[in-house]
Amino acid sequence: MLAAERFDLELAADGESGFVKASTNGFDLIILDSALPQRSGFSICRALRRIGVDTSLLMLSSRTVTALRLGADDCVPRSCDPNELMARVEAILRRVPGVSRGPIRTVRFGDVFVDFAMADVRKGDARVNLSDKELRLLRYLVAHRDKVVSRKELLREVWGYDSSVSSRTIDVHVGWLRQKLEDDPHQPKHIKTIRGTGYRFDC
Repeated sequence: MLAAERFDLELAADGESGFVKASTNGFDLIILDSALPQRSGFSICRALRRIGVDTSLLMLSSRTVTALRLGADDCVPRSCDPNELMARVEAILRRVPGVSRGPIRTVRFGDVFVDFAMADVRKGDARVNLSDKELRLLRYLVAHRDKVVSRKELLREVWGYDSSVSSRTIDVHVGWLRQKLEDDPHQPKHIKTIRGTGYRFDC
């Protein structure tokens, strides 16, 4: 899972106490389970919107259409992968004014675990050696995993080059990352090419 210690969390044991907390405290994001005891997440979502609470809200449910119609900003299945849940949380928080997020420290995808702070990369039980530039490239892609990142952006933000420099170096480094981290470098599941645009990282 991505480093959850970057967020201050407040939990509720049931739907009733959750509604009280959500309606009386100023949160940046509310995560609602649709199957809470005493009061469902759907009921809470509807009630919060009716009383004017416009806090960003993520629903855990397979009933996506219902959740969105009741006022949820996003919805994921209750059984979703933790990496996907964290990605959705961070994507929502990026749209909330005034929310500051620390740098990504760790990420897990497939059988790969990366501790960026320690420069420790493992695939299964084996340690993987990444160069400093490869690690910085991976970190940038992970940090912006909900969007397509252009080659020009990568050259500017990771390499510090201007847009007049050839982007071939990006393709080469991406190829090296795939060779080291993807199960099948020719059909990557995580570091994907978006033809004519750039790259997108998927957990």
